Amino acid sequence: MLAKASVFIATSLDGYISRLDGSIDWLNEANTAVPTGEDCGYQKFLNSVDVVVMGRNTFEQVQTFDTWPYEGKQVVVLSSRPLTLPDSLANKVTISSETPTTLTERLTKAGARRLYVDGGITIQRFLAEGLVDDITITLIPVILGQGRPLFGRVTQDIPLFHTGTRTFEFGFIQLSYRVAGRAE
Repeated sequence: MLAKASVFIATSLDGYISRLDGSIDWLNEANTAVPTGEDCGYQKFLNSVDVVVMGRNTFEQVQTFDTWPYEGKQVVVLSSRPLTLPDSLANKVTISSETPTTLTERLTKAGARRLYVDGGITIQRFLAEGLVDDITITLIPVILGQGRPLFGRVTQDIPLFHTGTRTFEFGFIQLSYRVAGRAE
């Protein structure tokens, strides 16, 4: 059985994960309303994964953060173009141009049980190959009007089963789904 692939992401109310230029200033602004110590379940989720798989754009965004958020986790960056890692991440990050299926098979053989799939294009590719098991989306109360969408075109419907909704007093709403046909 392949490692479980999970998505945990925030979007604007109209479904964007960033502005067209990749900026997440709107998310950073919204996070100022989040009480100290509240992370909407993110750390619990991160503790449950073995490997973080992200696309190049997401990796470049993460590198702008004050601290590396995936300490102790294996991180794989999917990129079809050459990518140079900073020395500080050379032992923490690997780069792959594998397909999501090939990568998931390899990571499963290496002992991974759960993957955290992050980044719009990467999530779309994993969905297209039928690899995503569950999706948690935190809706941020802002309408951007345009940006990089979480979901792209699909060749067929992807039925989901609702598994939970959490509301937060600061306006975030978190929706959780299991992808139909995937193991529980």
